[in-house]
Amino acid sequence: MTGNGLALIESRYFSAFKLIFLFLIAGCTSSCVDIPEGVEPVRGFELDRYLGKWYEIARLDHSFERGLIKVTAEYSLRDDGGVKVINRGFDPEENEWQEAVGKAYFIEDPDVGRLKVSFFGPFYGAYNILALDKSSYRYSLVAGPDRSYLWILARTPDLEQSEVDSLVHKAKGLGFPTDALIYVTHE
Repeated sequence: MTGNGLALIESRYFSAFKLIFLFLIAGCTSSCVDIPEGVEPVRGFELDRYLGKWYEIARLDHSFERGLIKVTAEYSLRDDGGVKVINRGFDPEENEWQEAVGKAYFIEDPDVGRLKVSFFGPFYGAYNILALDKSSYRYSLVAGPDRSYLWILARTPDLEQSEVDSLVHKAKGLGFPTDALIYVTHE
């Protein structure tokens, strides 16, 4: 086989590989912003009231937060109309703070509590608000694209136990594995 023939085969192989890779990325980016089946986001959402600092009260375990305490999320407006996201937590084993800065945008209308958030370039994950204290925006229940992602957030480091219980009960009724929740300390 001549050098040109080999180059053509390599070029076609590389093009096929690129195409498969792009399909995989596209599949991940679209499915990663889904909402769990049978779950509805809150309606009547007001972003201006949601902005500011939130404390993580409970979460399902994931490697990106494993072992962290004093976890907070802070939301502010971006110049492009999106939301700046700063997630922060303390790693007691390493005795240091960890921080991730990202951006979020609405998936649907701005009055629907569904956003896509990115901490890594073009890759987005779902941020679905399933419950919200609409009178004063003191707590929220947030899920990712499936039932393995769940957070209970509050405006203060502590939330009344009855409110935590109510949010856990709602999440359990929606099929989330609430027995696996990790309750975050802020001391």
